[in-house]
Amino acid sequence: MQGCAFIADKWRPAADGRTIDMICPSDGAVIGAIARCEAMEVDAAVAAARAACGGAWARTPAADRGRILAKIGMAILDHAEALTTLEAADTGKPLKQARNDVLACARYFEFYGGCADKLHGETLPFLNGYQVLVLREPRGVTGHIIPWNYPLQMFGRTIGGSLAAGNATVIKPAEDACLSVLLMAEIAAECGLPAGALNVVPGLGEEAGAALAGHGGIDYLSFTGSSAVGTLVQRAAAEHHTPCALELGGKSPQIIFADADLETVLPVVANAIVQNAGQTCSAGSRALIHRDIYDEVMARLAERISALRVGSHAMDLDCGPVINRQQMQRVEGFMARAAESQIRVAAQGNIDKAAPETGFYVKPTLYEAVPPAHELAQEEVFGPVLAALAFKDEAEAVAIGNGVAYGLVAGVWTENGGRQMRMAKALRVGQVFVNGYGAGGGVELPFGGVKRSGHGREKGFEGLREFTVSKTVVINHG
Repeated sequence: MQGCAFIADKWRPAADGRTIDMICPSDGAVIGAIARCEAMEVDAAVAAARAACGGAWARTPAADRGRILAKIGMAILDHAEALTTLEAADTGKPLKQARNDVLACARYFEFYGGCADKLHGETLPFLNGYQVLVLREPRGVTGHIIPWNYPLQMFGRTIGGSLAAGNATVIKPAEDACLSVLLMAEIAAECGLPAGALNVVPGLGEEAGAALAGHGGIDYLSFTGSSAVGTLVQRAAAEHHTPCALELGGKSPQIIFADADLETVLPVVANAIVQNAGQTCSAGSRALIHRDIYDEVMARLAERISALRVGSHAMDLDCGPVINRQQMQRVEGFMARAAESQIRVAAQGNIDKAAPETGFYVKPTLYEAVPPAHELAQEEVFGPVLAALAFKDEAEAVAIGNGVAYGLVAGVWTENGGRQMRMAKALRVGQVFVNGYGAGGGVELPFGGVKRSGHGREKGFEGLREFTVSKTVVINHG
């Protein structure tokens, strides 16, 4: 499995035999190796998927596709401990967080397994003597480029939907963390997924990823990652007019009004920035606090942040390491520039003394009175760094909330029903949570952004429809 690509139900090394070491973020140790695939392997994977589109998978009835996906979901639960251990070591996230990712992956396959035979078309009223049908058909071969922060969840939410719609898939997982995806390929094959329906080509983004993004044999492309790379992916796809969905970064606000229930608010706000060490596109990285309660919220939030403990994945604490040394240095760069700007640290968590010195650890940090125009309030840090800002009224909260280049998720905390609706409508984001945040992953909830956060939707039935194309049939029956 390790050191190989998975193409047409077979494990095969890269043509030149090259591999990439997999590094555990908790201690910097090598825990495995993946194949360094390039254009040759991507070509083979796309060809295998194309064959599946015209072969066994295409002939599989929708209900039977659903049964296979549901079986994969059950198999994930059967392999839960192995997948949890692998995901935690590969990404550095605490075991409890990795375990939740495994359960979410299983839920995606359960959900899309149940959806497979429910992609209904429409009939449209038209002229007398005509019958008009609108069919929903699979796109064909779908390409998937997924990130390192949630390998299992991203596998479930993109591959599950595509397979349910009847497509064949080629996935390029991130080179920093993808061991669980390789295991998932093996599990899916054992559950009866036909050869070529799922192909995995690991490798570097600029090699295997670029080859997949610009491949003329792909009918649809799903990408999750940074805005900068998303631009490159979309340009490559445009060469062949390949439609794509881009799920990119975020700078999501948690907007806390004076009537909010702080007993509920505070633990959620603290968790939303340390979940996966803040390496989450939907991380609540800005706390917008009404000035009437600003001092109280900051004092209580600082107490919570100060109590957070950081350690290795196996220590199963509040927060794990960031993914690699480069990411650690990037986050530290934001913190150094904040210090140069004299932005005050309100609180920091603690790196446990037992955490390996060779790991990539960053202290969870709360900054106070961050100017709205400062990079801490504008740019995606992708680390456990929370910027706090004050606002005076709804209008200012909306202006600050919308005053970034991103638009992915927002949280609104208020007991005022009218304000809840006004804020939900005014915020330019793809998801708004009122008196909550994240909703446990929300497999059923359409997810995606606006502005630099991307376009297209994943999750739920809306995400499923993204993997289909409509065909209008007009019948003149006289």
